[in-house]
Amino acid sequence: MNKIADLSAALSHSGASDHDVVCQRTLKAPIGCAGVGLHSGHKIRITLHPAPENHGIVFRRTDLDGQPLFPARYDGVIDTQLCTCLGDRDAGIKIGTIEHLMAALAGQRIDNVLIDIDADEVPVMDGSSAPFNFLIDCVGIEEQDAPRQVIEVLKPVEVEYKGCTARIEPGHGFEVDFEIDFASKAINNQRMSVKFDDGVFVANIARARTFGFLHEVEAMRSMGLARGGSLDNAVVLSGDEVMNEEGLRYDDEFVRHKILDALGDLYTAGKQLQGKVTAYKSGHHVNNLLLKALFADASAWRVVPMRKSALHAVEARALATA
Repeated sequence: MNKIADLSAALSHSGASDHDVVCQRTLKAPIGCAGVGLHSGHKIRITLHPAPENHGIVFRRTDLDGQPLFPARYDGVIDTQLCTCLGDRDAGIKIGTIEHLMAALAGQRIDNVLIDIDADEVPVMDGSSAPFNFLIDCVGIEEQDAPRQVIEVLKPVEVEYKGCTARIEPGHGFEVDFEIDFASKAINNQRMSVKFDDGVFVANIARARTFGFLHEVEAMRSMGLARGGSLDNAVVLSGDEVMNEEGLRYDDEFVRHKILDALGDLYTAGKQLQGKVTAYKSGHHVNNLLLKALFADASAWRVVPMRKSALHAVEARALATA
């Protein structure tokens, strides 16, 4: 993104004063955890480290020679089939299932962190972002001196792929309006709109778990995938029935998780977006296509400092449920 200019130009362009601008944030101390990889079934350890201003979110493969670095950016995504996957395709290096951790960082406004990981996928934990939010809460958040910048959307951009659509348009703050439609009676049609102001993600979205159908899980396992998947880290459906004994965390947990995924995927913009996203049956691939389309049009966006007025909490509202 060579259009991302220095901060002084952004401040001047926006007319914002130092008192109006939100600061960048990182963690107060390193913290780690271990968990199972959703696809490999292997035990994986990650450690989140504080990082300096303007560092961004960067993954480091500590198990490989040279410990290569992979910035969490849309143009570094090499696969979106089952998850959002960073890496180097030519070198055969990947870091998969980044979206739940990315959503936690986006939801708590963490701008700068170095993530050590000793395998090719982020541990799935309980299938939501809540465990990663817990890690952040354990060490606390440190405000930094540099102002936080956001990517302001200046005009609508829309993408479509196999009947799935995503659109982003100008708006105040960041909002996602998401609709899903499944034949299963356990899901049916669900729609939810969320304005991501301060605290909304943790309160309304973070605990929503990933989900899938039993026949899909069985098919993936036959291909050597989903070896770590279980009822402990996903909502599994068999036809119209939820197989998890404890049931759902929300009546509309499915659309909430889709919003969680979108938040994580779209944080690979490199900065928080300022605009409204409207999505229909979107997934990792379409979310990535939306970012590519946005940044391909230099007239569709600009970088500005984030204003404190964007942090006022607005209650998430459900528009329709099954």
